[in-house]
Amino acid sequence: MTSVDLAPQELRTLVAVAEEGSFSAAAVRLDATQSAVSHAVRGIERKLGVVLFERGRYGARPTAAGERAVAHARRVLRLLDVLVAETRGPATGTIEGVLRIAAFRSAALHLLPRALESLAARHPGIEATVTVIRELGAGTAGEVAAGRADLGIATLGTGSPVPAGLVGDVLLEEPYSLVHLAGHPAPRSLPLVDWMENCGSSTRAWWAAQDWIPAATVRAEDDGAVLSMVGSGLGMAIMPALSLTAVPPAVEITDLGPARPTRTVGYVTTPELAATSAVRALVRELRSLHPRARKPQVTAV
Repeated sequence: MTSVDLAPQELRTLVAVAEEGSFSAAAVRLDATQSAVSHAVRGIERKLGVVLFERGRYGARPTAAGERAVAHARRVLRLLDVLVAETRGPATGTIEGVLRIAAFRSAALHLLPRALESLAARHPGIEATVTVIRELGAGTAGEVAAGRADLGIATLGTGSPVPAGLVGDVLLEEPYSLVHLAGHPAPRSLPLVDWMENCGSSTRAWWAAQDWIPAATVRAEDDGAVLSMVGSGLGMAIMPALSLTAVPPAVEITDLGPARPTRTVGYVTTPELAATSAVRALVRELRSLHPRARKPQVTAV
């Protein structure tokens, strides 16, 4: 295979066009002319032998090959940034630099804060940023694979725990519980309130086997909205432990028993970033908190 050399500026051009959606907007971002950006992209396409962007009256959209190229470009550019921190760190005895984290809502609210607090105390030179991502489709793992995040807090499947091309591990296994208005005499008779991110296929299979669980009649935007609706008496819900870290006083949590479903939560990162100091430091903090992970108080069925 013929070697192809792409300069960092060419990689930045690919990323800018993909993220801005047009050559003209990318030119503004790069402080260049539109013709220079267009010429650069054509040159990259010639080097790679593939069309990377669909051009049209509405701008430029990455092709399938372009999406892959842009993801790799982001990851390479990120490594160039990390190179500086990883080189200077041992000389100064500190860990510094930006650490980009993607997390789904309940993890961002209830799992990350304590870990980031400890991380900041131990390594004040790490600048952690958190982006909340809906855990649908590619989810947080997709942000890592695309080079937009260094580490993702993700829900992991049972068959293939870590998505292909990434590395990571399990942080905790959280049980699902029945959630309903406190004191309700027959909570299982209530309509079901749900939200799209709630659970994966294995839990859905468990749901399908329970003849007392109806189809959802109310769908909320997120788990916080579900809890609010349940507390208002609009229905029951089946929710994982992280979502139940702080429940309203009007809400009661009931254990679903030993056969209850669970959700696996872990971290994912790229092979090239897994050994970097900042990622390893955050993973240590997350692992140290797992044994003390707070479990919601539940009542028996």
